[in-house]
Amino acid sequence: MECAYYLAPSVEKHLDFDWLGFEKENLRQSKGKPSKVITLGNSEFFLRPYGSSSGYPFVIENEHFIISFGEFNNPNFFVKFKSVALWHEGPQILHQQFLTWASSIGYTPLQDERLSRVDTAFDYYIPEIDFCEDNIVSLSKKDSRHRQDRKLQTLTFGKGDIVLRIYDKVAEIEEKSKKTWFFKLWGEEENVWRIELQVRKPVLKRFGIRNFQDLAERQGDLLRYLVSEHSTMRRACADRNRSRWPLHLLWVDLQVQVDSFCGLGVHREFDYVALLEEKVIRNAISIYGYTKQMAALKCVKHKQTDIEFYDAMKYLYRKVKQVHNQFSWEIDVEKKINKIRLEQ
Repeated sequence: MECAYYLAPSVEKHLDFDWLGFEKENLRQSKGKPSKVITLGNSEFFLRPYGSSSGYPFVIENEHFIISFGEFNNPNFFVKFKSVALWHEGPQILHQQFLTWASSIGYTPLQDERLSRVDTAFDYYIPEIDFCEDNIVSLSKKDSRHRQDRKLQTLTFGKGDIVLRIYDKVAEIEEKSKKTWFFKLWGEEENVWRIELQVRKPVLKRFGIRNFQDLAERQGDLLRYLVSEHSTMRRACADRNRSRWPLHLLWVDLQVQVDSFCGLGVHREFDYVALLEEKVIRNAISIYGYTKQMAALKCVKHKQTDIEFYDAMKYLYRKVKQVHNQFSWEIDVEKKINKIRLEQ
């Protein structure tokens, strides 16, 4: 899970960014230490000698979180929740733990957090694989297959906002992640495959999932769409239309598991504010184009070779003010307000 937090520091207590910058620079110039243990508030973290690829100057990490943050970033904290903590604690508890830590360094929420990525995984013991990429019927246009020693290891469908992965989790642990604690959690050390559903912000917003409270209420709605409408696993039969093939028993069970998640029956949430903002941007683009035309007219009229943007805006304002009529302004604006309200 990944989430952005908008936090405000208190006057009495806040992070010492000068000290953090000093420690980070010392660490960067150090030859032997890739990180340093520091105490911030009620927790210990590794301080990394680098910032994040998304522009945060500081990155700290412990067994629960990878936290990127900066004094002037907006949002000022971006948190990746580690899988080991999610599997053992759950997202709601970790969210509260992060807020408790933030409070211990003098920060309080300025507005609701914003989820930007949620991955949901279902692990299955599968002794014999009886499916391949042709058994998956998906709305995703891109897919890929990875094999090792001529054995299927990973199927991936989609890229970007929705990604479905079906892969040999035991092989992934042995070759890459080394998360052997899963073996104890499963009670198995072989033949465990993972069905992983990765969803990013645009799709989360479609289901009205913006924060952790929304996720608790609506995750079931999102997952039911993903495993029933977006992608399914089918058993091959004589029908040429793969979407009419019967569901694979693995997918039947997956849909049963998904039904246990909470939901409100949402299929798509209408985001009225986002719609209005889109219209505002379109109007701004049009006005910007007219401003360029006005700038060019002024240059030709006054035999100028160029003009600054703000000078062009002031010129446009003066000309619009010349044609402004307060009486017609009030009447026409009221008409347009009613038109916008009633035509949605």
